[in-house]
Amino acid sequence: MWLVNARDIKRVPGRKTDVSDARWIAQVAQHGLVSPSFVPPPRIRRLRDLTRQRTNLVRERSRALNRLEKVLEDAGIKTSLVLTKTLSMSSRAMIEALIAGERDPVVLADLAIGKARSKMTDLREALTGRFEDHHAFLASQALAHIDSIDAQTAAFDRRIETETAPMRRQHDLLTTIPGISTRLAQVVIAETGVDMTRFPTAAALASWSGVAPGNNQSAGRSYSGATTHGNVWLKGGLGDAAAAAARTKGTYLNAHYRRLIRRMGKKRALVAVMHKIVIAMWHMLTNDARYQDLGPNHWQQDPHQAKRRQQRLIAELSALGVDTSGLEPA
Repeated sequence: MWLVNARDIKRVPGRKTDVSDARWIAQVAQHGLVSPSFVPPPRIRRLRDLTRQRTNLVRERSRALNRLEKVLEDAGIKTSLVLTKTLSMSSRAMIEALIAGERDPVVLADLAIGKARSKMTDLREALTGRFEDHHAFLASQALAHIDSIDAQTAAFDRRIETETAPMRRQHDLLTTIPGISTRLAQVVIAETGVDMTRFPTAAALASWSGVAPGNNQSAGRSYSGATTHGNVWLKGGLGDAAAAAARTKGTYLNAHYRRLIRRMGKKRALVAVMHKIVIAMWHMLTNDARYQDLGPNHWQQDPHQAKRRQQRLIAELSALGVDTSGLEPA
């Protein structure tokens, strides 16, 4: 039995009705006009269910945290302007004291711990509001919901750890890539599996993931090169990984992002970093090899890239009115 993308069937011309649809699809498959979609083995499918549900829980926690923040804003409590997190240890102690009935901003601010104690004056002003019993009820329910989500997420984490134990080697290899955390490595394994033979090339995996440039040409003209939808769960995880990798210092991925952002913008540069990560993942899982960073000066060491950069700089000098007649790329 094959699972086939309906897009491939739609592109093939022919008569399609409710009566002859199944027969037509069988004929199309017989002639090799469609190919089976990637269906992972049962173990990977079980892991998919776990990682996807955990992702939903993380998103639900963010929504619950936003609802708590809205309650505090409605009550005039502005701790988010002073503290970095809505539910840091200091902030949580203050919210629980507000729910318990404490309203004195001096007493509430004194619950701060660590670095937050250096902001006592600002905290007292931020905690001066109109927090009432109505807000206390809403805030208590929001905290209970967040605690429930945290407990569920912890249970899923333990289950996922158990399911990925036989694939610990591949997991450890993936975490050597800048930006790939333990959680993201689990998502990658759950969505792609560890058997890269299902993807004949690294480019095939990048296309399936939805991070490869589109190929839309007709009569010698190139049209939209937008990426495809791909695997939305993997694509979301790769986006987080690319954003983290772009912030790492002294790495090839950071240099690649900084080189592209000037002419492509942030979003496209991040997609380019996602593409690099996917290519590295395919080679690492195929060859059972650790990630080898090329370094931030990789492009400068490439003779072809160095020559192109010289040509670009000479063109910029010419545009500024500088006489470049005696300058030629080395």
